Amino acid sequence: MHTLVRSSKEMLAKEGLRRSYRPGHVRLLFVGEAPPASGRFFYQADSGLYRVVRHTFIEALPSLQDADFLTSFRDLGCYLVDLCGRPVDQLDRKERRQACIEGEARLGKLVTQLRPEIMITIVRSIAANVIRAQQRAGWTGKHLVLPYPGRWHSHRDAFAAELVPLLRKTLKREAALLKIAGR
Repeated sequence: MHTLVRSSKEMLAKEGLRRSYRPGHVRLLFVGEAPPASGRFFYQADSGLYRVVRHTFIEALPSLQDADFLTSFRDLGCYLVDLCGRPVDQLDRKERRQACIEGEARLGKLVTQLRPEIMITIVRSIAANVIRAQQRAGWTGKHLVLPYPGRWHSHRDAFAAELVPLLRKTLKREAALLKIAGR
């Protein structure tokens, strides 16, 4: 099968998987840059971002320890989308920047549709793109910009230090209800 056709089918399947975890009401909208070229994907529970986000949520809300994390993430009103619909991590700097600019319209439409209470950008380098998408959507609200919690331990620490208090403040009641419901 042609590589482009295969990758298009894979991307469509991943977007279908992502949509299956979309909450009815989005409280916290996490915005990443793009799905990784490696084929790993947050909603497949096989990416580094998935592991860090899960760990951070459990640190903030220990009752999630034994839960199906992606289901709990959805049930808490959390959703992760990407600025760019296709991987950009193997593009040169100029192409990557252009892909992010082009992703603003797509993200703006999503923000208009989802109307999240809070937005969390999880890659500082795309903060300006996310802000322009928010403006395009006419969205105003709390916006937290975090470092990508990937390679560097200091970034993971900063990510958790900023996100844990927000999760505790915003989702503690919902997490307790999920525990009572046995989810």
